[in-house]
Amino acid sequence: MTRTTALDALHRSLGATMTDFAGWDMPLRYASERDEHNAVRTAAGLFDLSHMGEITVTGPQAVDLLNRALVGNIGSVGVGRARYTMICREDGGILDDLIVYRLGETEYMVVANAGNAQIVLDALTERAAGFDAEVRDDRDAYALIAVQGPNSPAIVKSVTDADLDGLKYYAGLPGTVAGVEALIARTGYTGEDGFELFVAPADAEKLWQALTEAGAEYGLVPCGLSCRDTLRLEAGMPLYGHELTTDLTPFDAGLGRVVKFEKTSHGDDFIGHDALKDAAAKAEANPPRKLVGLIAEGRRVPRAGMAVVADGQVVGEVTSGAPSPTLGKPIAIAYVDAAHAEPGTAGVGVDIRGTHEPYEVVALPFYKRQK
Repeated sequence: MTRTTALDALHRSLGATMTDFAGWDMPLRYASERDEHNAVRTAAGLFDLSHMGEITVTGPQAVDLLNRALVGNIGSVGVGRARYTMICREDGGILDDLIVYRLGETEYMVVANAGNAQIVLDALTERAAGFDAEVRDDRDAYALIAVQGPNSPAIVKSVTDADLDGLKYYAGLPGTVAGVEALIARTGYTGEDGFELFVAPADAEKLWQALTEAGAEYGLVPCGLSCRDTLRLEAGMPLYGHELTTDLTPFDAGLGRVVKFEKTSHGDDFIGHDALKDAAAKAEANPPRKLVGLIAEGRRVPRAGMAVVADGQVVGEVTSGAPSPTLGKPIAIAYVDAAHAEPGTAGVGVDIRGTHEPYEVVALPFYKRQK
């Protein structure tokens, strides 16, 4: 059965085109996805992200459990800060990429992707054996609303007394936003400055309406999942199921930096440690494929699963592709043989229905905001 968020009726009243995403009925777009994308790049966008999965980990050994279960060094995360990390299998394959927020001395919130939330919950529960820590499914305890874009600080500041100027990227603090109790996090998935607001589902509609009113003078528009995907694609951010899978390690994805072999808690004995050591050595010595950006010379749009070709041979595979509103050209992220992965490599194309369309190999990301 498809799940709905606390804002479902509101989305429909706004004329949203809805779609099934990871078992949730979510807004794909409200009007023009290009206009929504451009609003986030130039002004601000308002997103319902309540499909994401929140898992609370508490107890005296919560940090030890997380350092055992995840590849990152959670012991070095201060109260009020957050960290991007991953949870892997014993063979190093990626189960999901996550954000972990440290809410208190012994309390953490793990935010998983919607399609993997149950997998992550089950893995953390299993890995909690022997630790003085509790893993709690809090998916129904939160709605998640995001304000993203260069005008997002002004919008959120206008409805909260919280010190947003002192809130760094990948940090969060409890506060009141438009009269609603929230965890205010300076995180996002668009490549822009922005905030993700975790609130009780009963408060979601009140908060959405207040942000809509506050954002009217700042160009704020409601945004769906379609523009969220093109925004993250331009920013070179991986999407689970595309750039990240159980067949790949963080080192395959060019994200080996998230793996910390030396940790401040629980030593270096974490799930997948040995396999990831081997993957790190192979990636440094002789990487089979690298994750790169591709920019089209023509107008045809590449899609996930299409072959990357050079000299009549398949040298890689597209993992994500779409028209880029910001660049004005089709773009793609792809895994490409190391010999063809250097930016500027000549003769690389994408096989689009039998035609080898020329593409330029570039370093990721395609877009980086001005500070």
